[in-house]
Amino acid sequence: MSELVVIAFESEEKAEEIRERLLYLQKTHIVRLADAVIATKRANGRVRLNQIASPATSGALAGGFWGLLIGALFLMPHIGVLVGAAGGALAGALNDVGVDDDFMRELGDVLQPGSAALFLLISRMTEDKLLDELKGVGGRVLRTSLDHGKEQQLREALAGALAQDAQRQPA
Repeated sequence: MSELVVIAFESEEKAEEIRERLLYLQKTHIVRLADAVIATKRANGRVRLNQIASPATSGALAGGFWGLLIGALFLMPHIGVLVGAAGGALAGALNDVGVDDDFMRELGDVLQPGSAALFLLISRMTEDKLLDELKGVGGRVLRTSLDHGKEQQLREALAGALAQDAQRQPA
């Protein structure tokens, strides 16, 4: 079962930095992400979604390849590419998996202009190692599907450096 985690950051750059870190951790098998999307609130109030890969684009590329191959067999490669790309794009758009776009926009509306939210759909994780990697990166948990204990551990890990800095500074 996948877990949903939404973390707000002060900027899109910070959210992207954390997403890149998580994608690296995916290569080391500490976490497996089903989806990782950044929602950014613009100055005009609109919410923009920055997805890793668009299903429609991926479908169009795959469809174009297969259309070219089939079109070449029937001596019409150009038509095959067009039909294949269009069909692949449609199939990819209809097969969008991961976090619902409308849900991301709705939650993105609570952000301040210029800030961003990182939406993570985590299919597998080694919790203790992941929390160690996220310790002190900042951010505010907006929503999770984690149980209360795990959610609190995540909040504490994100704030880790801030709590340590507060203890070091004289009163």
